[in-house]
Amino acid sequence: MQTLFTIGYQQAKPDAVLGELKRAKIDLLVDIRAVAASRRPGFSKRQLAASLDEAGIAYIHLQKLGTPAQGRQAARAGDFEALWRIYDKHIKTPEAQAALGELLALIKSGKRVCLLCYERDPNECHRSRIAALVKKRTRVKVDDLIPPLF
Repeated sequence: MQTLFTIGYQQAKPDAVLGELKRAKIDLLVDIRAVAASRRPGFSKRQLAASLDEAGIAYIHLQKLGTPAQGRQAARAGDFEALWRIYDKHIKTPEAQAALGELLALIKSGKRVCLLCYERDPNECHRSRIAALVKKRTRVKVDDLIPPLF
């Protein structure tokens, strides 16, 4: 059975995240942040893609799978009910559905794919919603990677 991996970089250093990806033999990291910028060194789009490339891991940013601004605000406030309501509405948009289709095609290609977002706990992150949708449509197993804390 194929596995879809997920990872969050909150409270982790880039080397710890890269180590987890290598350990899991990830072929492709799919960045599902709406904004692929970070105040944390090493996690902005260009820096991240470059370090992944050096490690032999491909990178793609599927921005439309990211959480809208209102959902990110709800998450920061700890209002997960609002986050899920906002995200569940967003994932039904044509743009998000197209990006989900692209993700499904990447997974079906046989690559070892990992979804990346910020939150350490997958239960507090929209990546759990995406993983559940993928699992429902493809029957993949989901494995949440948790990098060591810094």
